[in-house]
Amino acid sequence: MSDEDAKRNAAAAALDYVEDGMTLGLGTGSTAAFFVEFLAEEVADGLVVRGVPTSESTRRLAETHGIPILPIEQVERIDLTVDGADEIDPGANLIKGGGAALLREKIVANASDHMVVIADASKAVEQLGAFPLPVEVTPFGFTITAKKVYDALCATGITRPKVKLRELPSKGTPLVTDGGNYILDCSCQVIPDPRATAVALSVIPGVVEHGLFLNMARTVILGDSEGAELLEFEY
Repeated sequence: MSDEDAKRNAAAAALDYVEDGMTLGLGTGSTAAFFVEFLAEEVADGLVVRGVPTSESTRRLAETHGIPILPIEQVERIDLTVDGADEIDPGANLIKGGGAALLREKIVANASDHMVVIADASKAVEQLGAFPLPVEVTPFGFTITAKKVYDALCATGITRPKVKLRELPSKGTPLVTDGGNYILDCSCQVIPDPRATAVALSVIPGVVEHGLFLNMARTVILGDSEGAELLEFEY
């Protein structure tokens, strides 16, 4: 059983939450891409939905597969968002942003009535932090912002964090997000108080958004060799 099959199982299970006429937030990443492909099959069979993509790559994928797309500026409400995660703790708190789309992902998720997170079971962890926490920052003064981010991580109980600018592979130049920003990847190992860290990061000038998604996922679907496990949460 491969991780790819586990991701497919999680993505397929999310289709049960889709209803005719919905406006859907379409997530970014490998597991979300499987959901888009499965959704396209339903659309081809007559399902009527409209998608709000969380990245340009997801927009291109959805359009290629024939899913109608709406610019978020034309959307009054989003019924359901289906997206992946890099880490998921027992309370359904998430680290997201490995695909560099955290800002748009959080805007779409926050505007949604229901967020479904799909992932292979390896993404479930007891405590967030092993996956580097992405922090999206403005290019202007990013070195100053990086120092402030480091200080905030230390102040919220993270021991010896490492803050590194995300670069394009083999090019040595900064990765630029769809919003024109940079990403700082923060190696924390363990984040003892995700809420305190989220608050501390949010108030730093230059920080556009961070990858801690707290109290947002109402459903978590973990794919495995047997199919998928569904977990429901209330806040």
